[in-house]
Amino acid sequence: MSRGSEPVVRVIVPTYNEKENLEPLVQRLLALPIDLGVIVVDDNSPDGTGEIADRLAAEYNGRVQVLHRSGKLGLGTAYVTGFQQAIADSSSFIITMDADFSHPPERIPELVAKTQNGYDLVIGSRYVPGGRAVECTLPRKILSWGANVFFARTLLSLKARDATAGFRCYRREVLESVALDQILSNGYSFLIELLYRVQRAGWRVGEMPIIFHNRQQGISKISRSEIYKALYTVFRLFSERVTTRRR
Repeated sequence: MSRGSEPVVRVIVPTYNEKENLEPLVQRLLALPIDLGVIVVDDNSPDGTGEIADRLAAEYNGRVQVLHRSGKLGLGTAYVTGFQQAIADSSSFIITMDADFSHPPERIPELVAKTQNGYDLVIGSRYVPGGRAVECTLPRKILSWGANVFFARTLLSLKARDATAGFRCYRREVLESVALDQILSNGYSFLIELLYRVQRAGWRVGEMPIIFHNRQQGISKISRSEIYKALYTVFRLFSERVTTRRR
């Protein structure tokens, strides 16, 4: 899975205060048996994550790129920044994942293989048979299940069960076809809107089961405001869907 010396798989890792997690994650990613590069998008982390990323970029010459941003600008725009770099690098498969080991890096070869064989976007899902979340509190599990399986799927007719999952593999052509700069949502609600846009465009969406682990190091980035934004995003897209259908 190689095009000359350039990796055809890019893994985008947005970071904000992930000094405990970034280096071991990058080491595990680059040890995978596929031709892979990492794009770290750091939002000026005050804990020194950006400096760690720069050191890794120098150590793994060419396989790690670092995109520094001026501050905490949001998860959605971090993804877009990473997407644009990966597309400019002519990557064939573009993966997103969290930096906190909630997503299993060892499953990336399977994620890519499934995208190569019949799908345009594959999601590492907690809510298909074989998938689950562990080490999460019961209220968080209920909230996540309700938002994904019931709320987003019902109102938006999404085929995927895990609409807020950040562990995904896209074909480059999918991201090139979506007007990323026109996606209004940010934060975790960006994932819902992007999935909605991809499905509406007719791309094939698949899921594979993963075990989602709650973060062990650092502080969770999910706040109450993120939950409200996700609810607003679903209602906004539902209104758009109904209006478009009537037209």
